[in-house]
Amino acid sequence: MVSVDRRLAATASQAEVEGVIAQLNADERVSGMIVQLPLPEGLDGGRAVELVDPNKDADGLHPFNLGQLVLSRPAPRPATPSGIMRIIDHYGIETRGKTAVVVGRSFLVGRPLALMLGTKGVDATVVQAHSRTPNLAGVCRRADILVAAVGRPNMIDASFVKPGASVIDVGINRTEEGLVGDVDYDAVSGVAGGITPVPGGVGPMTIATLLANTVALAEAKDV
Repeated sequence: MVSVDRRLAATASQAEVEGVIAQLNADERVSGMIVQLPLPEGLDGGRAVELVDPNKDADGLHPFNLGQLVLSRPAPRPATPSGIMRIIDHYGIETRGKTAVVVGRSFLVGRPLALMLGTKGVDATVVQAHSRTPNLAGVCRRADILVAAVGRPNMIDASFVKPGASVIDVGINRTEEGLVGDVDYDAVSGVAGGITPVPGGVGPMTIATLLANTVALAEAKDV
């Protein structure tokens, strides 16, 4: 696999961004691509993602592919939620008959992950929560699987976690102390049955899924 990094200046216009996407869409050598989000202020990241050829959408975020997810049809799946599902599968975390609480509702992680956790064969009972959910700590304490994807450093402390729950931290927050997640790792690790670290937990699985999606897209193109 050959990787091509098309970097634009932070001052690039929307037209310049869209022009690069159009070039990559037309390039037969390119099997998959992503738009690295978020884009700088003043640029429309959603519009940029919509312009990616759905057949080259390695991130699985094009509206067409998200629609295929809703309909349980084959398509590239969003990379970070897919990476989380791989973690759940690898560690044999039971989902059938379990309650999963997803804190976060972005189209990057929260919403697609909630759909994936509730699909036939996974069969979790899914609660979609967010930073404005009343009694958020109480809602989270119901979770057998708790996923934090809200974008607030150390927001989830031990009071949010049911003893023995599996906690998956999607947050990447830059602080004066370095990178931290949405979960207070030191506090929660004493309560949870398992917890992913930041950095080094979900991030590498996102990258692995991007690679897997790219390979699948390349194979589909060659059929």
